[in-house]
Amino acid sequence: MDPLDRIDELIAMVEQARSVPMSRNNCMFDRGEMIGALDELRAELPADLRRAAALLGERDKIMEAGKREADRIISEGEAEHARLVSVNEITVSAEHEGARIIAEARAEAQRLREEVDDYVDTALANFEQFLTRALASIERGRDKMHALREIGTFGGDEAERPLPF
Repeated sequence: MDPLDRIDELIAMVEQARSVPMSRNNCMFDRGEMIGALDELRAELPADLRRAAALLGERDKIMEAGKREADRIISEGEAEHARLVSVNEITVSAEHEGARIIAEARAEAQRLREEVDDYVDTALANFEQFLTRALASIERGRDKMHALREIGTFGGDEAERPLPF
């Protein structure tokens, strides 16, 4: 299950939990069920972290491929430039053409780098947004759990007394 779906499930569990008598904000739910759901969520998060690392690795591969392509284009441009310079009748023209090819290659290499950076930035921003929502949801769940503990819902003596319903 997707971690966001798991978080929605945890929120639904808290929202559907029975209210503590004489309280508007506190509720009761099965501790084992909540801990199990949180454990499942924790197990799913490393997969998303691995996906983010894979994205970074893919970014590096794309950037390396772009650099190789740019180097190849520059090399071809320089080779073409050298060939044109060696011909006496078109020396001036060759210098200009070679410079143009090199400039084009550098512009293309820069464009490729910017595209890769934009792609990776977007992917990381989406992942950051997902993690931010996940952490906020987890924090709310923990706050609710701590609030329940403070009012005695999880106290040791509570387990020995009958439930108040």
